[in-house]
Amino acid sequence: MKTIRLTTSQALVKFLNQQYVEFDGKKERFIKGVFTIFGHGNVVGIGQALQENPGELEVYQGRNEQGMAHAAVAFAKQKHRKQIMACSSSVGPGSANMVTSAATATANNIPVLLLPSDVFATRQPDPVLQQIEQTHDLSLSTNDAFRSVSKYWDRVSRPEQLMSAMINAMRVLTDPADTGAVTIALPQDVQGEAWDFPESFFRERTHLIERREPSQESIRNAVELIKSKKKPLLILGGGVRYSEAADTFAAFAEKFHIPFSETQAGKSGLESNHPLNLGGVGVTGNSAANKIAQSADLIIGVGTRFTDFTTSSKLFYAETDVLTINISEFHASKLEATKIVADAKVGLEALSSALEGYKSGYETEIEEAKSEWNEELTRLKNIAYTGEEFVPEIKGHFDQSLSEYKDSLSTELVQTTVLGKVNELIAPDSIITCAAGSLPGDLQRMWISNERNTYHLEYGYSCMGYEIASALGAKMAEPDKEVYAMVGDGSYLMLHSELVTSIQEGIKINIVLFDNSGFGCINNLQMDNGIESFGTEFRVRNPRTGQLDGDIMRINFAQSGAAYGAKTYEVYTMEELECAIEDSKKQSVSTLIDIKVLPKTMTDGYDSWWHVGVAAVSESSDVQTAFEGKESQLQKARKY
Repeated sequence: MKTIRLTTSQALVKFLNQQYVEFDGKKERFIKGVFTIFGHGNVVGIGQALQENPGELEVYQGRNEQGMAHAAVAFAKQKHRKQIMACSSSVGPGSANMVTSAATATANNIPVLLLPSDVFATRQPDPVLQQIEQTHDLSLSTNDAFRSVSKYWDRVSRPEQLMSAMINAMRVLTDPADTGAVTIALPQDVQGEAWDFPESFFRERTHLIERREPSQESIRNAVELIKSKKKPLLILGGGVRYSEAADTFAAFAEKFHIPFSETQAGKSGLESNHPLNLGGVGVTGNSAANKIAQSADLIIGVGTRFTDFTTSSKLFYAETDVLTINISEFHASKLEATKIVADAKVGLEALSSALEGYKSGYETEIEEAKSEWNEELTRLKNIAYTGEEFVPEIKGHFDQSLSEYKDSLSTELVQTTVLGKVNELIAPDSIITCAAGSLPGDLQRMWISNERNTYHLEYGYSCMGYEIASALGAKMAEPDKEVYAMVGDGSYLMLHSELVTSIQEGIKINIVLFDNSGFGCINNLQMDNGIESFGTEFRVRNPRTGQLDGDIMRINFAQSGAAYGAKTYEVYTMEELECAIEDSKKQSVSTLIDIKVLPKTMTDGYDSWWHVGVAAVSESSDVQTAFEGKESQLQKARKY
C-alpha cells in the first residue's frame, strides 16, 4: 500500500481538496474554503497546513468565531447546500463561540464543517491555556458542548482516526435528509503529529446527492386522501428550494388549482406575485394565508419542518388532515401526517401523475383573500405619523410615550412604511437576509419577492447576530447580486464583526439597520402578556428609581460603521432614505444605513397564536388575563 507521510492537519487539508458533489448530473467542488481565526490551538497545526499547501481552498480571516461560522452557514444555505465552507477555531473560547453557529446550522438542516481545536490528547501540559478541567471526567473539554448541537461529532485523538472521522463527516454533510453541523474536534498536539496515510484516502471523492423516490403505496395513500378533499392548501417549505423543485411545485399547484403559502425558509421559492401564492402562513403570516389555512380541509406540507410559527403552535390544522412530502422520515411524520418520504421534486412529480383528473373546489376564495391582503399591504406601506392622535400598529403599549421616542430619536418614521419603500427601491434580484426581532414578521408578511431565491431568512433558530454575517456568506455565494442585511439595533449590537471581514475582502454588503432603541419584538411579547415594560427598552439607569427606566439611549450606528471603513448614512426622513438607498448602489465598499424608526410601528399578528409560557400565578390582573387566554387557546390546539 502506497502511503504519504503527513501531519494530521496536512492530511485534513489534502482530503478536503478532493471532495466533490454531484446533483442532477452537475459536479462541483464541495468545500470552497476555510474561515479561520488563528490562536495558539490551531495556528501551528491547521494554520501551518493551510499556509504551506492550501490547494484550492480559499482562506478567509474571521473576526468572531460565531460570526464567521454564521457566514459559512449562510453561504451553504444560499448555495442550496451544494457547496460549503469549513471553519477552524482555536481551543477554549474560540471553540465555544462556534457552538451557537452549530446550533443554527443544525436547526435549519444546513451543512457546515466545524474544526474546533481541542486540549492535548497526551494531557502532558494539562491544564493547557484555556482548558476547562472537569474533576469528575478529564476527557471532557469545551468541545463536548458541540455534541448536543451537531448532526455528527467526533474527536480525532490519533492521526489515523482522521480517516473514519472525515468519511463520516462527508456522509452527513451531503445527506439532504439529515444534514447540519458536523464537528470534528482536533486536539492541538494531534494536529501536528505525523502518520503514514494511505494514498487511497486522498483520491477524488464525488458524493452523489440522490433524489429519493417515493414508494408506490405512499403515492396511492396520498391520492386517496387528496381526492376526498375539496379545499387543500400547499405549504412551500425550504426543502422545495434545496431540492430546486420550484417549477415542479408551481406546475402542481396550477394543475390542480391549489393555493400555497410559504414558510420563512420557503419564501421566494416562487415569486410573490404568483396568482396562487398567498404569502407567509402562521404566527408571522398574513391575513390571506392564515384565513385559507384555517378553512382548508387538507394541509399539504412540502419540505417543511412544521415549526410552531408555521402551525401557529398547532392551533392551525388542529383537526385537519395533513399530507407531507419530505426527504426526512422524521419531518414527514409530524402531525400524524399521511407521508410521502421523498425528494420534493420527484415526490411532486409522482403525485401529479397519479392524481390525474382532480381539481380543488376553490371558487373565488383565493382571489378574495389575496385582494383583501393587498389592500392591507398598501395601508401598511403608507402609514404616517400624525402626532399625538397617532395610533401605532401595536396598540395600547407606548401610546403615551411615542412622542418621547420621536423627540429622542429625532424621527417620525414608521417601520412598515420604511420597509415598503426599501422593497420598492432596491433591485428586484437583490438578496435580503434577516433572522430575529420584529423584522422577520414584517418581511414574511410584507416583502414582495420579485425573483426566486432572493429571500434569505434564518428562522429555524432565529439567531440574533446572524444577519450581517449571513449577508457576507450570501454575497460570497452570489457575488453578482446586491445583498442587504435587514437588522434591528439589538441584533446589530449583538454581533456585527464580519462587517470588517467584508471590507477586508472587498465583498460589498449593505446593512439596513432599523433602530427603535430596544428589543422591540420582545417588548411587544412582554406587554401583550400583561407585563409592564421591563428590561427591553434601551434606557439608561434612573438614579431616582434605580431601574432601567431613565432617558432613551440614542446610539449613532452610522459612526460605528464609518469607523470600520463602511460608507454610512443617517436616515430620519423618507427623502433621506431614498437618497441613501440610491447612493449605496453606487458604492463599491460595504454600506450601513442607520434608520431611526418609532417603536410599535411593526406589523401585528393576523388571526394567529403563539404558545409561550405565561405565568400561572401573578399579582397582576393583566398577567392573570393573559394566562387565561393562553389556556383557552391551548384547549383548541393539537396536543402533539
